[in-house]
Amino acid sequence: MSEIENCSHDCSSCSADCSSRDPKSFLEKPHAKSTIRKVIGIVSGKGGVGKSMVSSMLAVQFQRKGYHTAVLDADITGPSIPKAFGITGRATGNEDGIYPVVSKTGIQTMSVNLLLEDATDPVIWRGPVIAGTVKQFWQEVIWSDVDCMFVDMPPGTGDVPLTVFQAIPVDGIIVVTSPQELVSMIVGKAVKMAQMMDVPVLGIVENMSYAECPGCGERIEIFGKSHVDEVAAQFGLPVLGKIPMTPAIAAASDAGDIESLEGNWLDEAVQAVEKVPSSNSQPV
Repeated sequence: MSEIENCSHDCSSCSADCSSRDPKSFLEKPHAKSTIRKVIGIVSGKGGVGKSMVSSMLAVQFQRKGYHTAVLDADITGPSIPKAFGITGRATGNEDGIYPVVSKTGIQTMSVNLLLEDATDPVIWRGPVIAGTVKQFWQEVIWSDVDCMFVDMPPGTGDVPLTVFQAIPVDGIIVVTSPQELVSMIVGKAVKMAQMMDVPVLGIVENMSYAECPGCGERIEIFGKSHVDEVAAQFGLPVLGKIPMTPAIAAASDAGDIESLEGNWLDEAVQAVEKVPSSNSQPV
């Protein structure tokens, strides 16, 4: 029998790569009481490059501009969003759903650390359980009047990034990287996955780009010469920011006071996100 004759018309349980498969068929609806107008994923092909910091800083800048902002921490095994915002309380809920924890300036956040008895408890779960938790954060959390949600993605191209791209209507992604030779391969993996999932790539942010001499102001490239401009050109993408290694950033992050950090390093990234048309303009 042919594939068409065998088709159950249930793409979620089918591994066939057929022309009738709709990439949008896996999208999940958010909670009935949620309103989320725009979703931006913050991704990288490897860990340790600063996705959580970039997610936090972008959310802070959007909140300062008068937008209602949220951060969904999809890095289930390495959650760091609550730490960056100095959030120590736990998420609450009732028969209606789960409520995100709101930061000092009003940013809505949800992370697995907000559900654990102890934030230092490890999350030792297999991939499908982790991916299911991310879907729950989208479906069961009541996100109130959100103009822009930033999704702090786990590194790589495994179960959880795939779940986010398939289940959540992501309007665009920003790739975070560091100034090292292997950056081309790392960016390439993230960009190609986004393209395969039909998600627009807005551009690249380079973290730990340089250090600044406190005496003369000279920029010191600690990790060697940056290759981000060449890599961005290779993939036809803009560089949306170069974040330095500064004591101010480290201190604000460690103290859970990211909302007090001042800096214009991500202004171009903010402008790029503002230009992204929303595919979620109405509550579902």
